[in-house]
Amino acid sequence: MLNSIVEWIVQTVNAWGYGGIFAAMFLESSFFPFPSEVIMIPAGYLAFKGEMNLAAAIATGILGSVAGALFNYYLAMHFGRRFLLRYGKYFFLDEKGLAKLESFFARHGEISTFNGRLIPGIRQYISLPAGLARMPLGRFALYTALGAGIWVTVLALLGYFLGANEEKVSHYLHNATFVALAAVAGLSLFYWLRHRAKEEL
Repeated sequence: MLNSIVEWIVQTVNAWGYGGIFAAMFLESSFFPFPSEVIMIPAGYLAFKGEMNLAAAIATGILGSVAGALFNYYLAMHFGRRFLLRYGKYFFLDEKGLAKLESFFARHGEISTFNGRLIPGIRQYISLPAGLARMPLGRFALYTALGAGIWVTVLALLGYFLGANEEKVSHYLHNATFVALAAVAGLSLFYWLRHRAKEEL
């Protein structure tokens, strides 16, 4: 059953092509909780098989991520906090969650649009406080691209270098979301402990 699902995912990514990668990463970077692992790892695997270009797949993934982040950014900038609170509840964002995002952005500054891309629960939404604060667009796009670029590249390269062993690709895709969340949670804990220690000094 799981092998059939993995095979279907790979075939779907292949059928969608670069446009599908862009659309999926756009969704992942905006409100829709779409796991990037199930797109970028198969894309890397398809690149290994010669059915996609690795650099093009990575670039498309980054562009999709930045486009989704810009969607959130402009939504927040043009419609404001009241709009986000009114409709955010339909996308797992309430007043308390938005307040936490704004606090995170205020504490860490504009660079949070970079490191926030590596933290679950913040990655998709860090664009909102940036838009509310009217962060300069150029810096926002740059930091977002750098943060998203790290994540997208790691996933695509993982699929590429595991490509020689299809069983490993299949096995990893079975557990990709759980492994990714655990890794990012570890990074988040390290980041939180480090800044807490600084605040206590």
